[in-house]
Amino acid sequence: MAETAGIYATESLYLDRFVQIGMAGDRVISLSFPRDQPADAAGGHPLINRIERYLDGTRESFEDVKLAMTVQTDHRHVLSTVRTIPYATQRDVESVARMTPTLSADEPADIDTVRNALDANPVPLIIPDHRVRDGGSGAPADVEQRLRALEGL
Repeated sequence: MAETAGIYATESLYLDRFVQIGMAGDRVISLSFPRDQPADAAGGHPLINRIERYLDGTRESFEDVKLAMTVQTDHRHVLSTVRTIPYATQRDVESVARMTPTLSADEPADIDTVRNALDANPVPLIIPDHRVRDGGSGAPADVEQRLRALEGL
């Protein structure tokens, strides 16, 4: 992947929004879905090209994408777990808690941790929170639903 820091974006007709990534060197620091074209964004980044293919229906995995996220430790554990959920596979919040080594599905506070981590996900799509059916998402609700539909969830 290119080692150029910056902001990159592309328009997605499928989402009826733009997809914008923030890069720090070869690491993604943010991914968002603005309605309007970002004024400061460039196009043509290899990751943007992969996202376009995914949104066009090509099965694409983003597990190899390097991330540089500043999130609290318990959220990092949850997001790392969610990142391993395969394409077109659905989990619920309790199963994510069970799959996360530092959490328990029997603890209400741990279930809240999962929900809060999903809501605060700084890189939805790369960390596919749309695959957690009863959790939150870092993406807007309409985008989350379209991503779920794209994968047949």
